[in-house]
Amino acid sequence: MIKGVIFDIDGVLLDSMEIWDDLGAVYLKSIDVVPEDGLNTILFSMSMEEGAAYLKEHYMLKQSTEAILCGIQKLIEDFYFYRVSAKDGAKEMMCFLKERGIGMTAATSSPRLHVEKALERNGLLCYLDRIFTTGETGISKHSPDIYDLAAAHLKSGPGETLVLEDSLYALRTAKEAGYITMGVYDAKGETDQEGVKNTGDRYLKDLRDFDAAFEYLQDKTMKKEKDHEDSINDSRK
Repeated sequence: MIKGVIFDIDGVLLDSMEIWDDLGAVYLKSIDVVPEDGLNTILFSMSMEEGAAYLKEHYMLKQSTEAILCGIQKLIEDFYFYRVSAKDGAKEMMCFLKERGIGMTAATSSPRLHVEKALERNGLLCYLDRIFTTGETGISKHSPDIYDLAAAHLKSGPGETLVLEDSLYALRTAKEAGYITMGVYDAKGETDQEGVKNTGDRYLKDLRDFDAAFEYLQDKTMKKEKDHEDSINDSRK
């Protein structure tokens, strides 16, 4: 039986991926510099510090790398504090789980202050028992440790815990660690949607379809547990 749910936040609960998609270009426009085509592709694999250094050198900006980084961080902060909205169906999904007594936590790579402000403003923070961040734990989602921490807080094992992720690498991490998984579509997120579909135990194109997807996985999980129990009983005969 599914006893707990762990949510990713960006691209699952919050419609926030757009800020990461165009962050470098948005910063340049804010200081009246025209960005090149394909800038997001260039910056995609860079850290924020590396990206700031690239912008300074490539566009010969007068601002220091530190000032560029602060400017980018301010754009992100403003976006989370005042602009980002919840994904359609997110609140209804969490209400559905709360009504059934399913505990909820979140595991995110974003700073706590940003996501807590955004979740609170959108009426979602109250549904979460706790938020775990990779920055605070020092554990990336390439390791299942952050999911294990979240599941331990929920007092549910991997086979009793559903993880919702929109990125393929994180979905694979949870799946390989034995968690029940649901891949979530986001228009600005993971490019390999076939990989997301094929990796998760269920694929969710729209959060408003969560109820049916959850009931499917719940039935499947309970059947698996019953089959296991029957097998043990048969071996004792």
